[in-house]
Amino acid sequence: MKHQLFSPFTIKNVTLKNRIVMSPMCMYSAYDQDGHTQPFHIAHYESRAAGQVGLVMTEATSVLPEGRISHEDLGIWEDAHIEGLRDITASIHRHDAKAAIQLAHAGRKANLNDEIFAPSPKAFNESLKEPTEMSENDIRRTIQAFKEGARRSKEAGFDIIELHGAHGYLINQFLSPLTNDRTDEYGGDREKRYRFLREVIEAVKEEWEGPLFVRISGDEYQEDGNTMDDFIFFSKEMKSQGVDLIDVSSGGVVPAAIEPYPGYQVKYAEQIKEGAEIATGAVGLITSGIQAEEILQNDRADLIFLARALLKNPYWPKQAADEMDFPLEGPRQYTRAW
Repeated sequence: MKHQLFSPFTIKNVTLKNRIVMSPMCMYSAYDQDGHTQPFHIAHYESRAAGQVGLVMTEATSVLPEGRISHEDLGIWEDAHIEGLRDITASIHRHDAKAAIQLAHAGRKANLNDEIFAPSPKAFNESLKEPTEMSENDIRRTIQAFKEGARRSKEAGFDIIELHGAHGYLINQFLSPLTNDRTDEYGGDREKRYRFLREVIEAVKEEWEGPLFVRISGDEYQEDGNTMDDFIFFSKEMKSQGVDLIDVSSGGVVPAAIEPYPGYQVKYAEQIKEGAEIATGAVGLITSGIQAEEILQNDRADLIFLARALLKNPYWPKQAADEMDFPLEGPRQYTRAW
């Protein structure tokens, strides 16, 4: 049997050695509260690259100070962040893996002492503050920040950029009718709700020629929220703008009870892949090599994003290879055990 999980995947000028992706996961470890990398980040990301993950993606990295989820988030809002991020990419590249960064802005889900901003002045829940409704100047400043984040990502040596448009953060807040009550050109029907993301993509592509991913929430778990028809519409628009892959997660837009089960989000990646004719990444309680292989062999997605499974085991690719009797090569230093 040809193992799809361990086959290469090429996007534009970047070839991943396999289909295993480390999904972005917040580590809340920028202890100086200025968004700078710490020794932990190097160890954290390099260990997954040594474990033979094909693409290692950093956690949500904020393009503005007020866009952090917490005061301990990584940042990319100033040139001083480039050096530390470059250390991360170098550590990943040492192991023949590719490096990606997720550019993000938390919007109303920022848990900060400072003023926070969103499309509409609606708090996420009772424990988070009410955001300030973004003016057109705020919107332009934020789009420019994504553009500058793309430039800094390039200078830091990243191979791929992902825009965080999921989990109820700022881009998602513009996309969703549950969080966007605007009556100007950035709110209303889905074409207008897409405008912010459209302009972010346009700005990013002025600085970035490499592969571009966007993460979206493929289910808002609220009947008045976006439907799959809307997500396919957004995905087609992104494809027309040159986005290469949609990373399909779900939830986080509004408080909702979600009951996860193995592969519970794969169906969304499959529907978008088929409906928008665009490459997708599947994520969500994918824990075994056989499960990942089934998703790829049945053409339900193109990449496998792993989160908690890689927190539990940085060498998950080896576990999956053993499970499928695939001779995966590892670091030469580990040959006696590998």
